[in-house]
Amino acid sequence: MQDQVTELTPTHVTNFIEQGFVKIEGAFPPDLAEEARAILWRDTGCNPDDPSTWTKPVVRLGFYSQPPFAAAANTATLRHAFDRLVGVGRWLPRENLGTFPIRFPSSGDPGDAGWHVDASFGTENPDFMSWRVNVHSKGRALLMLFLFSDVGPDDAPTRIRVGSHLEMARMLAPAGEQGHSLGELARNGFAETAQCAELAATGSAGTVYLCHPFLVHAAQPHRGTRPRFLAQPPLLPASGRLELTRSDRGYAPVELAIRSALDGGGV
Repeated sequence: MQDQVTELTPTHVTNFIEQGFVKIEGAFPPDLAEEARAILWRDTGCNPDDPSTWTKPVVRLGFYSQPPFAAAANTATLRHAFDRLVGVGRWLPRENLGTFPIRFPSSGDPGDAGWHVDASFGTENPDFMSWRVNVHSKGRALLMLFLFSDVGPDDAPTRIRVGSHLEMARMLAPAGEQGHSLGELARNGFAETAQCAELAATGSAGTVYLCHPFLVHAAQPHRGTRPRFLAQPPLLPASGRLELTRSDRGYAPVELAIRSALDGGGV
């Protein structure tokens, strides 16, 4: 649905506002992905050359700040894209990359393939279904998908509901600052966005998908032959949230998407 991107043009920005994501090929060098995978393989406890050791459909690893991860998160291409989508000075540089859900070939249900949006505040609660999202996207400026391995159609690519961020904005707006919990949003299985076209987030290692924080997405089983390595960190807003009523009307595209969903009205 979108051309491959290395630098954002006005057309790409418009697509981001309307579709909820932009795909950036070559956002970071493949050699960084290879260095990072070596570290991740070690921490999985699995042997990359022995599939018999790949006994789980998904292994989740924590935050990584070693040089290849930090460098991948801070390339000039990505910094320029952050400025363009979120605004100059309105985002915080990442010193690490967040959770890695590493998916292995498996015929079994990974147990985490439901449609959802990523929550951004209230995360101190141990019950993740109580984590919250509000119309100002408190705690999150972008959802990001960093591909650290080649991801084809059979390699458990993240599923994206194109344009679903607009419906989510309309659902969140009446709840104001309190927003909704994941449990509340998932009550209907995100049926409100079921009419959206579905896209698989495929690409070569070094590709990054920059997504609106309200974009509905889901995992899926891995039907390929080689494990999929992906990071899904947020880009954090410098002010703690997005601003939807700027006096100078200097709205960033991530904010314009929400305002367009609400017919441009104030919140």
